[in-house]
Amino acid sequence: MMKPDNLVQEKSYAFAIRIVRLYQYLTDKKKEYVLSKAYNDIITR
Repeated sequence: MMKPDNLVQEKSYAFAIRIVRLYQYLTDKKKEYVLSKAYNDIITR
């Protein structure tokens, strides 16, 4: 785990982890590909 230099970095990292877990949950458990694909398209631009 990384040692954050400041609060913004710590919160950004925690948010990124939550988003990745949400994406995994939507695709694996809920079989939701439309929303997760749209999100994936946004973050990979």
